[in-house]
Amino acid sequence: MEPEPSKQDNERSVGMAQVIPSGTNMDLTQDILDSLNVAQASEDNKKNLDDLGGTDGLASRMGLNLKTGLTDSQVEASRERYGANIFPEKPMKSFLTLFVESFNDTTLIILIIAAFVSLIVGSYEDPDKGWIEGLAILIAVLLVSTVTATNDYQKEKQFRDLEKNSEALDRCTVIRNGETLRVNPDLLVVGDVVSLKSGDGIPADGILFEGSGVKCNESALTGEPDDLKKDFFKDPFFLSSCVVTDTGTSGDAKVVCVGIGKDSQWGKIKANLTSEAANTPLQDKLEDMVELIGKGGGGAALLTFCALIAMIWLKYDGEDPWTHVIEAFIIAVTIIVVAIPEGLPLAVTISLSYSSKQMLSEGNLIRQLQACETMGNATNICTDKTGTLTENRMTIVEGFFAGKAIDQDAFETVTPSEVMKADFALNCAVNSNVFLQDKDENGKAYDRAKVVGSATEGAMVLLLRKWGINYQASRDTYFSTSRDMQFPFNSTKKRSTVILCDYPSGDSKVKLLCKGASEVILADCTHFADESGAKQPMTEAKRKEFLDLIDQMAGRALRTLAIAHKDYKDLNAIPANYRTDPPDSSDLILDAIVGIIDPLRSDVKDAVKTAQGAGVMVRMVTGDNIITARAIAQQCGILTGTGETLTKEMYEQLKADPAKLNAMLPNVACIEGPVYRNLTPAQADLVLERVQVMARSSPDDKYLMVTRLNGHGLPANQKEWETLHPGRNYESEKDLFLPGYKDEWKASRPNGGQVVGVTGDGTNDAPALKASDVGLSMGITGTKVAQNASDVVITDDKFSSIVRAILWGRSVYDNIRRFLQFQLTVNVVALALVFIGSVAGFPPPLNAVMMLWVNLIMDTMGALALGTEKPTAALLLRQPYLRDSALVSKPMWRNILFQSAYQLILLLVLLFEGTAMFGDKFLRGDYCMNWKLSNGDKSYDLTAIGSLEVKEQYNGVGVIGSDLSAQSYYTTTETGDGTTCGDFYRVCGSDNNGECYQDNFASNYDTGFKSACLDNCAKTDYDYTHFTIIFNAFVWCQIFNEFNARQIKNDPNILSGIMQSKMFLLVIIVTVLFQIFVVELGGDWVRTTHIEFNYWAWSVLFGAGSIPVGLLMRLCPIWNEEDEESFFGYVMPS
Repeated sequence: MEPEPSKQDNERSVGMAQVIPSGTNMDLTQDILDSLNVAQASEDNKKNLDDLGGTDGLASRMGLNLKTGLTDSQVEASRERYGANIFPEKPMKSFLTLFVESFNDTTLIILIIAAFVSLIVGSYEDPDKGWIEGLAILIAVLLVSTVTATNDYQKEKQFRDLEKNSEALDRCTVIRNGETLRVNPDLLVVGDVVSLKSGDGIPADGILFEGSGVKCNESALTGEPDDLKKDFFKDPFFLSSCVVTDTGTSGDAKVVCVGIGKDSQWGKIKANLTSEAANTPLQDKLEDMVELIGKGGGGAALLTFCALIAMIWLKYDGEDPWTHVIEAFIIAVTIIVVAIPEGLPLAVTISLSYSSKQMLSEGNLIRQLQACETMGNATNICTDKTGTLTENRMTIVEGFFAGKAIDQDAFETVTPSEVMKADFALNCAVNSNVFLQDKDENGKAYDRAKVVGSATEGAMVLLLRKWGINYQASRDTYFSTSRDMQFPFNSTKKRSTVILCDYPSGDSKVKLLCKGASEVILADCTHFADESGAKQPMTEAKRKEFLDLIDQMAGRALRTLAIAHKDYKDLNAIPANYRTDPPDSSDLILDAIVGIIDPLRSDVKDAVKTAQGAGVMVRMVTGDNIITARAIAQQCGILTGTGETLTKEMYEQLKADPAKLNAMLPNVACIEGPVYRNLTPAQADLVLERVQVMARSSPDDKYLMVTRLNGHGLPANQKEWETLHPGRNYESEKDLFLPGYKDEWKASRPNGGQVVGVTGDGTNDAPALKASDVGLSMGITGTKVAQNASDVVITDDKFSSIVRAILWGRSVYDNIRRFLQFQLTVNVVALALVFIGSVAGFPPPLNAVMMLWVNLIMDTMGALALGTEKPTAALLLRQPYLRDSALVSKPMWRNILFQSAYQLILLLVLLFEGTAMFGDKFLRGDYCMNWKLSNGDKSYDLTAIGSLEVKEQYNGVGVIGSDLSAQSYYTTTETGDGTTCGDFYRVCGSDNNGECYQDNFASNYDTGFKSACLDNCAKTDYDYTHFTIIFNAFVWCQIFNEFNARQIKNDPNILSGIMQSKMFLLVIIVTVLFQIFVVELGGDWVRTTHIEFNYWAWSVLFGAGSIPVGLLMRLCPIWNEEDEESFFGYVMPS
């Protein structure tokens, strides 16, 4: 057993005596500081500290006064000498690295190989232009890889920005110039005196010099799961990134910083750590869909490849087979590239990134990206009262003081007597850890003193200031950390306690002061102080008077707090174990009962009503008594209808009649925590159908409520159940105790559990925050433990910010569905068009470069346009979706099918009848306009062509044979004259002969004429007009369909809020400009050509046809409503 520190030892180690600066930090090198802070070497570190003279010696060499902290000039000197408390980060992957990594995609690698093969073969066959297609594909792949790398870079940057935003809001308590300040941890320097409370994160490596019974959890740094005791004899060392879990009998623990930033133990390893952005559940779900769609695209690619291979013999009579195989392979791989909608996960990233930045400006700091989307489908919010529903601006407005009740009217002007101020003022001053801050870290004065710490304790010290009492002077005078005991608020005992071991007043040298829940403290009081300060016996009549007073204040929505004390003659009269177990639960003297008002936030009523209208059950979980809790719940609108109230007393009466109790439970609107925790799992489920208020609750009660709602953390087997309930029999008692077990819970919930958001601010709230689907910690009042356990930090502590988180979460979900609706339409049309065109004997209507361009603008640009739509209030008019509801709803499938059908019919008409529609002004398909002979003198038997009738007038051709006067004749070898390849010019002419070739030569599939006589047409000119119009019409269909995709239900107003969607409009403009550029200047690279204005007009008009089709499909009675089974919310009780 460790020896108790003597008073002398404590005062030396704690440094309570003022340290007169006698040294300078100039001889305190970084090496010396490092010797005090070696990882996993606390014994050696302690020896080195002792060699310096302990904490006092270290402070002396720093020139530090441990009571008042560093001066401003010392802070600057220390920062210049030892650096700032900024931790190194592992460098981000460079854009170049991400660009190289983007080529790890198997499909892109195959496409690159195919492009190089096309480049080589094309260059060999046609040195002038044969290389263009291969190079164009490579350029398109480079563009795709550039966009992928850009997106990955932005994703990693956004993830780091998320961490920096979180760190920017951090604050720690430091003592400088004799003042207690709240500063960002980055501003700490070596020598700073930091005050740490239970639940605080440790901002720098330091050495404890004041505090008793302090414990820290170092699992984040060392992996040690158990809390470690910190003392002055063995291990006074605090490590950054760890957490203070208990301050023992001290209000706080004070440490002096010796290791900051890169020189701290955390800093030395952080540079080698990598924080990777994990996928969100929606991203995982979408990636599964991407894989499924990719398989479908792979099937379409295989079918298209087979069709193109067949055309080599059916259409080209086996000519240039390898050229056609390469082209078919490139088209097939490109189809796979287009089919895989990699823009879906990208859309999630873009939407989450955009939303998280917007949410930060609205009071929500997203720590885990999945919380953003999960919050959108929350069905329950279990919220605290103080600071969330209320302003966290507590003020004492009435109460009972020294035997006299003072109402709100009189309290404002009351002049407190010395008796009123005596033990009450002492209790308020020393039995608290709160302090008032009158200026910010930049020295600017606040309009109203800022309470740092508990708002309840803040109300008490604000009253002391109003009465002219210096609370800090009282602490300094009467309380000594080396002598006295301080026990912070205990959620089980519902009180906090201080024991003054050398109280300099009267005959009693030991004074116990406690404050806490009024009815709990009152139950432990045997006396009360009257107007003269004398103690009077607590008769039953007097106790009832006090209880009535408490109920009256609670009925006015006031939080009540009782202040009591107990005197001992000396330390011999107090129980021996007072250091660990204060005797604060009996024989107390009641000094005061105060009523504290915390006004409701002005926006909370509307926010609660909005959440309820969105199908979200708001449940208030508070430590207040049930009368106060019910009154406040009614004020803010949480309590709806006329439900029952179940108190502990009522439960004790009813539990003997389970049938009667079970009949009441479904109608219980308000319940006390001690009742709920004693229910069976089946009874708890009955209560959770209706209950909206849990009063007098502990953090464990909140945890039991959350786990019962969503099923997280329930025992999965007998071993886990028995670990949770030691000494209990699993077989006979498994259905009797909360939280139940997994199999039983699942059997009662065929649709799965609720999606639960939980607010918390204290260290004890961490289990409930972890068990929730979305943990919401408080940014102002929350401890570091609570914030680390949460997914979202509510920076302003407002309930309305939680409702905005629901709104943004639903917006993210709908934005992804918008893009999914748009993307599936693009894929269906593109794949079907290429396949049908290939089977019909056409060259692919959308070539590889075109499809890569479509993939680029539709995936990336579409994700940017549809992933950044702003939320509208209408999103909160529907119920939440089930956890496993389909991403693509029936109305979305209807929209996809209608738009796909329109686009495909339009494009197939253009493919088969496009030349006729435009008056045969261009050739069908991508055909050569002018063939050149490669072997004009080569003998070739034209009878292979068949009976070719030639008219003399046609293009001024010559005549084969001697019959010059013939009006028509057949080119045959029967005349005796040999024929050559050069006869092609006599038949079709040497210029503009493409149409003649198409009509007379290419139509005969049995001829080898082209390979024997003609050069590759790439040497001259193709007519790309036909497929350019098809490509242009296809892209314009997608542009207009983006407007349709903004609505995923039946709202025909696709322009709703369009002017607020600036990113959408920008993307549309950029897409149009790029499309004009590609069509007009793409040339042989993209296989497009300049087209006349009327062709542009028709393309735009064809695309615009998507708009009336969109209107008509929404009027169609088919699949116009989502399945009711897709939703999973509440209808508020009435």
